[in-house]
Amino acid sequence: MDNSYAVLADVRRRELKTRILVAAMVAAAAFAITPTWGPPAWLAAVVVSQLVDTINTRAMRGVPSRGAQAVWMAAVFCNSVIYSSLGVYLWVDGSETGRLLGVLLVSGSLLHVTIHMHHVRGMLLAAIIPHAAILLAMPLYSVVLGEPIMWTIVMAGVLYLGHLVVTFRQADTTTRQIQAERERAEEASTAKSDFLATVSHEIRTPMNAIVSAANLLGRSRLNKAQREQVEMLKDANDVLLSLLNDVLDLSRIEAGKMAIEPTPMDLGRTLEGLHRLWSPRAADKGLELRLEIAEVAPTHVVMDPLRLKQILSNLISNAVKFTEAGAVTVRLGLDAAAPQRLVIEVADTGVGIPPEALSRLFGAFEQAGAGATRKHGGSGLGLAISRRLAAMMDGALDVESTPGQGSTFRLTLPLVEAGGDASPAEIEGDAEIGDDVLRGLAILVAEDHPVNRRVVELLLGPLGCDLTFCEDGAQAVEAAGLRPFDAILMDMQMPVLDGVEATRRIKSSRGPNAGAPVVALTANALDHHRAEWASVGVHAFVSKPIDPRELVAALIEAGRAAKDRRAA
Repeated sequence: MDNSYAVLADVRRRELKTRILVAAMVAAAAFAITPTWGPPAWLAAVVVSQLVDTINTRAMRGVPSRGAQAVWMAAVFCNSVIYSSLGVYLWVDGSETGRLLGVLLVSGSLLHVTIHMHHVRGMLLAAIIPHAAILLAMPLYSVVLGEPIMWTIVMAGVLYLGHLVVTFRQADTTTRQIQAERERAEEASTAKSDFLATVSHEIRTPMNAIVSAANLLGRSRLNKAQREQVEMLKDANDVLLSLLNDVLDLSRIEAGKMAIEPTPMDLGRTLEGLHRLWSPRAADKGLELRLEIAEVAPTHVVMDPLRLKQILSNLISNAVKFTEAGAVTVRLGLDAAAPQRLVIEVADTGVGIPPEALSRLFGAFEQAGAGATRKHGGSGLGLAISRRLAAMMDGALDVESTPGQGSTFRLTLPLVEAGGDASPAEIEGDAEIGDDVLRGLAILVAEDHPVNRRVVELLLGPLGCDLTFCEDGAQAVEAAGLRPFDAILMDMQMPVLDGVEATRRIKSSRGPNAGAPVVALTANALDHHRAEWASVGVHAFVSKPIDPRELVAALIEAGRAAKDRRAA
């Protein structure tokens, strides 16, 4: 990744105070030579231009867009014009001391930007052109007036060389320090991501056994006390899984690895699905969950449905959690002040948020207060993640609240209407267990953990699936070469041969399963893991702990694909 603009921006931000201090000293010296309005006006212009430059540097984080680069180049060009203008003013003034200071100012500025920006060509050209043009114009001005300029040229050369040595050493040291800090930060971020990936994998594996056993127990005949205990297991697993997902999401956002993927979708249908999902939870507390969609609001839009549902699920969950009586209302409409933006509000009649807590509500690990943490639980990451996701979608998430009366969270997003109906693939529906599709489905299961193999057997065996188990990737490749399977369930981390390489070998072979759909069944749930699976052409991705509906839905699709393949 080319981060030269980001490195230069860091240098510029760090040297802001130094540049303003030097400008103040130069202005003072110039005012002593020519006590007029010129030097103070120049200093004011320099301060303003430097502050504007600092604002532009904030857009240079990561790999800036071409537009941001162009804006910064224009700002730097203007900075150079402003900075050198005092040199012109002093030269035209005519005194020898003033001309000496003018040459020093322009030549020093030229050297400064040359050394600091030599590794970013566009910025270098934008910065040096005004300085170089003015430095050349000064002696030409003297020639036109018939004045001697030899001493000026010699003095400029001496100052140029002296400043070159000092500036080069300073710039080189600063640049090296910033690059070293960036490398350390990137190494720390990589180490954190690796650590979280390992922790995620190790936690999800036992969670898979717990939640699957609880789901299977729930299907059996239980008395009231036993069923309550099973529900306790499920609820505890949901809380733990939510916390784990929040930590991973925050890590991905901070590392810049969270991707936004806008697609055509039916927003109205998505909101109706969320309403169906959360209505039972609200009803359990005696609350009414309302959905209001304004007639003027388009519903066929282009945005990321997954991230939108993540934001709204968090807002609805919080509203239900912190409301003891009344209703929670989800509203879709247009922004009255900006009709080109959608507005989705989640309003409740709950406890409200104290004014002193509003300013820190969207910070990581923050909640409305210690009492809320003790009473309702939670990590305090949901709102922080939601606001960052909203910003990544070019939107905003804000809140208005009155203690004792309730809160209204307001999500605004740019309105991009879809050309036609939303793609069916982007409209979420309920996955139904299709016994006619799954019964007799031949499935190869590659899983090294005995508990996970037992979980898959207990989930799919009663549905009539024909299961063949392997304990590592090498065994899976061997089994796939012996007989055709309708689908392959493949774990990622296995001894001898991992799941990605095993899938690659099966897909690239001429065996009976080269075209068989592969479902990735793994506790490795980070984005780069999904990218690895996608690179070898997996059919679907099911993360652990296994959601039976998700697994069945993936296998139904795989079974239909296998049926079509056999027919062909």
